[in-house]
Amino acid sequence: MNKKNVLVTGGNGMIGRQLVELLYDTTSANITVADLPNVDLRDRKDCKAVCDGQDIVFHLAGIKGSPIRSMESPASFSVPMIQFNANMVEAAYNAGVEWFLYTSSVGVYHPAEVFVEDDVWKTFPSENDWFAGWAKRIGEMNVEAYMKQYDWNKCSIVRPANVYGPYDNFGQWSMVVPSLIKKAHENDVLEVWGDGSPIRDLIYSEDVARGMLHMVENKVTEPVNLGSGNGVTIREIAEIVANYFNKEIVWDKTKPMGDSKRLMSMERSESHGFKSTVDFKDGILKTI
Repeated sequence: MNKKNVLVTGGNGMIGRQLVELLYDTTSANITVADLPNVDLRDRKDCKAVCDGQDIVFHLAGIKGSPIRSMESPASFSVPMIQFNANMVEAAYNAGVEWFLYTSSVGVYHPAEVFVEDDVWKTFPSENDWFAGWAKRIGEMNVEAYMKQYDWNKCSIVRPANVYGPYDNFGQWSMVVPSLIKKAHENDVLEVWGDGSPIRDLIYSEDVARGMLHMVENKVTEPVNLGSGNGVTIREIAEIVANYFNKEIVWDKTKPMGDSKRLMSMERSESHGFKSTVDFKDGILKTI
């Protein structure tokens, strides 16, 4: 990847910043970051402009938020993602890039004990991730359509698990880890929805960035999960955060908890030489 022209969409986001830092530290690539407000990926002309002259495209841009946000504002959440995912695949192909990486999501999966890559198209997304899950699935279909019709075997598809880390969104619509950190920081007690039993597969943002770079460098063309493969309960996460801020946990069992278990199969990713390295306790403390 040395001396290559590399584009990172969503390069100012949580994973994007880690990827850009990793590229700067480990390669001599010429890096371009495409993000709002300078680039609107819903505009095909903007997508063409940023892809022209690039050798490698990491497409990370998305609309991040909790499942509640995607259910309350489905059009605002999913429609733009469908638009700019389609635009970026088209622009990257027409620009003749050497490699294109599409960032999908754990949200494409139907509830199951373990998420295995080839099971995605046997079922529908979870009702808790219905709109966002379909938006990401459609993005995958766009990539696979170009690969099949044009013999464009220059694409990687990655499905990150529950990602957390520095530069995360700590606002109203944040995901589980930043949401708990925000609540503990701003309140006298840490209120947590449900009973703490749901299990999640957490992966630190730096590990995700490393996995993305690994799949591109090794030219992996089949969809791969990027997770830890290890389950962590919401209770365990809450206790780490509460202990750090010295706050009491209050469980609100009247609130929804989401899917009971989300755990990634890492067999395929590990067969390609990737394994996460950051322990979730260390990662949460780094995030705080």
